[in-house]
Amino acid sequence: MRTHPVWLAVTLAVTILALTSLAQSQEITDIYSNIESTDITISGDVAQDLLHLELLFGDQVMQTRQFILDGPGTWICAWDSFEAERGSYQVCAALLKDGKKQSEKCYRFFYAGLTPLRFDVRDFNADSNGIQLSILSQDPTIVDLYYMLITGNKAIYISRDLSVPISSGVSLQLDRPWHQILENGKAYSGRVKIVEPTHNQTRAYLREFVAKDDAIITETYEDETGASATVLGNSRVPFQGNLRFTLSQNGTVLQVVEKRTPVLLTGKDETVEISWNKTLDPGIYHLNVVLLGNNGEVRDIKESIVEAKPLPKPVNTTQTQKKSPLSPEIGIAALMMAALLRRLKMR
Repeated sequence: MRTHPVWLAVTLAVTILALTSLAQSQEITDIYSNIESTDITISGDVAQDLLHLELLFGDQVMQTRQFILDGPGTWICAWDSFEAERGSYQVCAALLKDGKKQSEKCYRFFYAGLTPLRFDVRDFNADSNGIQLSILSQDPTIVDLYYMLITGNKAIYISRDLSVPISSGVSLQLDRPWHQILENGKAYSGRVKIVEPTHNQTRAYLREFVAKDDAIITETYEDETGASATVLGNSRVPFQGNLRFTLSQNGTVLQVVEKRTPVLLTGKDETVEISWNKTLDPGIYHLNVVLLGNNGEVRDIKESIVEAKPLPKPVNTTQTQKKSPLSPEIGIAALMMAALLRRLKMR
């Protein structure tokens, strides 16, 4: 069977076009930087490609970074702190595949300049729950907010609040929880990028933290028969610790009961109940409730007093029946009969 030369030409052209399209899809689509950190967004089939970054002051290379990519996404580079001079800086990112440059993009910024700020970030924090942010503006403005959860050098979660209004002179408080379940003891970073499109101003902040399980005791209850404690999760690290109930009187420990808590995340609560091995005798007791974390560390403590009172004695139904052998109905009938007999005698 003979293959027509035209079909060969078409097939070759399609193959070349597909390869060209693939090469073009490997691209640095966005970059932003300040003197502290840089974020770069990359698209396409870039697994095992090399990302090379340079922080420049004039023609002088101040710092460099290199990352081997595992795929597309947003990558974050934290620059080492140094005594930066006032002036113009530039960050350049190059995407390399087998030593060949596939894409390049640069971002220029001015450090320690006198650019008037449209808004001021009064407070920023990132922890095992999420990102907390406070923004103040002297004039009304609208901003776009980008929240990033980072592990290693890559953002594993990005959320956006677009067209957020900020009133003049009023502090805007924002609290954005993570949607991912975090790993206890693992290092993460939280990053927020604030963009004001109208005046083309962008500011970014980065905060490192170590994820840690956490919970608190919100309420306890105790009586002569047992006790309970309500535990509220306070972290995106799953919390499954222990509650230790210690009952004592006059400095002497009478009983210790330890019970596992259900698995808890931020905002979820559960109540754990225990019973004493016997009903407490009348008296004053001391109760100590300790919440222990996944690794046995103390997370919270609550102390209270148990006032055990004498239980009411049960009514002796046998004696009551002996004192009143007749039912009320029979008693009423007897009284009516006696009244009738009295009337007969009077006649």
